[in-house]
Amino acid sequence: MASIRFLFRLVAAWVAALCVALVAWNALDVSRDFPGIFIFIWFVGLVLALGRGISHLYRVRTFAGRIDPETLANRQRRRVEVPYGTDETLDLVEQVVRALPDIQDVAAARGGLQVRGMVRHAFAEPQPPGTPLRKRRPKDPFQRNTRINASVLPGEGTCTVLFVCEPDSGAWMDWFNPDGGVSLELAETLVRALTQRINERRTRERADARQTAMEKELTAAQLTLLQAQVEPHFLYNTLASAQELVRTDPARADKMLGHLIDYLRRSLPKTDGSLSTVGQELERSTAWLEIMQLRMGSRLVVHVDVPEVCKGYAMPSMMLQTLVENAIKHGLEPKPGGGGVWIRAACDTTGLSLTVADDGLGLRSDGAGSGIGLKNLRERLRLTYGNTASFTIGNNFPDGVAATITLPVAEPAHA
Repeated sequence: MASIRFLFRLVAAWVAALCVALVAWNALDVSRDFPGIFIFIWFVGLVLALGRGISHLYRVRTFAGRIDPETLANRQRRRVEVPYGTDETLDLVEQVVRALPDIQDVAAARGGLQVRGMVRHAFAEPQPPGTPLRKRRPKDPFQRNTRINASVLPGEGTCTVLFVCEPDSGAWMDWFNPDGGVSLELAETLVRALTQRINERRTRERADARQTAMEKELTAAQLTLLQAQVEPHFLYNTLASAQELVRTDPARADKMLGHLIDYLRRSLPKTDGSLSTVGQELERSTAWLEIMQLRMGSRLVVHVDVPEVCKGYAMPSMMLQTLVENAIKHGLEPKPGGGGVWIRAACDTTGLSLTVADDGLGLRSDGAGSGIGLKNLRERLRLTYGNTASFTIGNNFPDGVAATITLPVAEPAHA
């Protein structure tokens, strides 16, 4: 019934137009009869309009799968809910509008949250010679161009997109010249394209979330592995020093064992890789240095300059110990006469700077002092703080090496 009503309305519009023309002719009080050429033109127009009407019905049934007043309309409106903000939604809408075939004059008015364009059917540029027939688009002199208007209606966390597809001529022309289902086709195409882009974006977001979760798990595993490598490294070295003193000086060995117990008491609770503080790390390193002073005697002098306010700053465990042991093992122990080691800290609202310096042999050409300890330190800084922390090592003036760790005040990425 909808098809019959549609065709009847089309015929009625053309008959009404003929009646108006006859009345106007008689009103002119012309002695001649109504020209037959006009009747012929009217008849040809009616036949073409009926042909376009039948084509319109066929295409509407093909695209929509049904025929009713909503799908038969020459002017189509569609609403799509988009789960993104205004700017992101407007970008998606502009992308799908620009992807339409034969679209021209696309303009995005971001202030008005609109995207407009014109699909030019009848005046499409001819294809170059040699284009295959299946790719050629025949011109239709009766096909009107189609206006595309997309409006974004912002909401709370989501937006509503309103697509309007309509012929560019006045609404009165719809009674005489159907658009052949073009507006319906374009409206459905826009909805499908926007829905597809939303689904693709959600798929990428889910993939990114899975990737981020995997990276976090990998980072945690790497930190655990690095910590497991660091803790035994210092513990074994300290036990080796204690073992040596037991053989040579039992009295000093007894003192060293006391310091070793203190060192272990301060070290073992932090083997889980959790953050420590500057004060706790300083106590740990001091206990170790006292052991080394018993071993080296007057060949080792320790200088500590750490303000009280800096002792509460958070830092990863064992990093200060790594620098202290590196200074002793590679800088002062091989040097005849030994030397001194300095532990300095400076802090403010932007971050913490912690330096361990010595006046030992300095950076050596054989690469001593740049082994697994410092490599693990750099890797732990990267995994824990990303690019917001740094580690530098260089020559100390006039002799020795100075190594500095700079940490941010903000919470690390993996506390």
